[in-house]
Amino acid sequence: MTSRLNFLVAARQCEIGELEQLARTSELVGVVGRLVHALQRERGISNIYLGSHGVRYGDQRLQQVLECERAAQDVLAQFDLLDTETGRVRNGARLFSRVAIVLHALDTLPALRQRIATQALTPREATVAFVRLIAGLLAVVFEAADSATDPEISRALVALFNFMQGKEFAGQERACGAAVFASGQADLPSQQQWRHLIESQDSCFQVFQDFSDAAVLAACHASQDASVRAEQERLRRVGCTARAEAALDPGLSQTWYECCTRRIDAMKTVEDVLEANLRRLCERRILQAREELRDQQAILEDLSRQAGGAGPGMPTRYGPHLERSILGMVQEQAQRLQAMSDELDTVRATLKERKVVERAKGLLMAHRQLTEEEAYKTLRQMAMNQKRRLIDVAEAVLALAQALPAGR
Repeated sequence: MTSRLNFLVAARQCEIGELEQLARTSELVGVVGRLVHALQRERGISNIYLGSHGVRYGDQRLQQVLECERAAQDVLAQFDLLDTETGRVRNGARLFSRVAIVLHALDTLPALRQRIATQALTPREATVAFVRLIAGLLAVVFEAADSATDPEISRALVALFNFMQGKEFAGQERACGAAVFASGQADLPSQQQWRHLIESQDSCFQVFQDFSDAAVLAACHASQDASVRAEQERLRRVGCTARAEAALDPGLSQTWYECCTRRIDAMKTVEDVLEANLRRLCERRILQAREELRDQQAILEDLSRQAGGAGPGMPTRYGPHLERSILGMVQEQAQRLQAMSDELDTVRATLKERKVVERAKGLLMAHRQLTEEEAYKTLRQMAMNQKRRLIDVAEAVLALAQALPAGR
């Protein structure tokens, strides 16, 4: 019995270590979210600046650059706190690889901003550069979600990641629409991209809703402004349904940008709620685990005292109440770990689906020379034609690629 209890105590100590690591990871997710929000705003301002040939938002762009640099310093400070020496971080190889990619991308920001300042880029080229950096930051959040070993925390991270991803698509839509209006005319490729971004937002926010509790959903509902939403829908119809090459009012670029910004800023308040909820959840789970550890250690100390009172060679006897208590703790721990494992499998299925779809998209992009948007549309069209789920089609694409001879 003593040996069993020793292992239970060791297991609880490991659990506390994992929860403390998750708490540190949640702090990283928070600062990453603030940098992403700042970069999203810089991207939108840069699009108006470039689309208007430097006439609009010149001063605002410089101010936003300073805000982004401050947010980036906070992220770098959190990266420095990551434990890279012991290898104890779950998914550490993938997480640290994502961090390395982000660090490289941050190093390229000054050159990107200089090219924007001199108007050496088109709005689309600038958007692509910002999207790549933000995607790298969101990949860090994704790996954090995939590293969670507590199902309740895992659900909170999945909800947060999908909300941040949906907000990023909303930011891309802001940049796309701002560029279209600022250019003074509609074009078919931009309109198609615009509609794709709307659909992508809806998909992410649906997953967010599926993994969020009632309090978070209530906060999300309270943050929404019906007038802002109505204005955005009106401007969407103007930009998305205009005939190709039709003239648009360039002045609408600022109206569109400000409307979308109010919506995205409201999303940031929801994101802050999600981050605060995640931190409280980590703190509560750590406190609970520590209390349970103290209970187990107290029983272990009682056993040690009883064992010390037995004569040499004499068997140690425990009272029936203590025997039942230890047996109950062993059974409860086994049941709890099994329940956690089952729930984690359910939560991670969503993350696995994303990984599979991303791999299938990458395969189509490489073999058919498609853009990411075109690859995703191809997968969705295949799913609709075959009346199958997107994940099933993505798995079939990957399986077919593996079956083909090398070099094909």
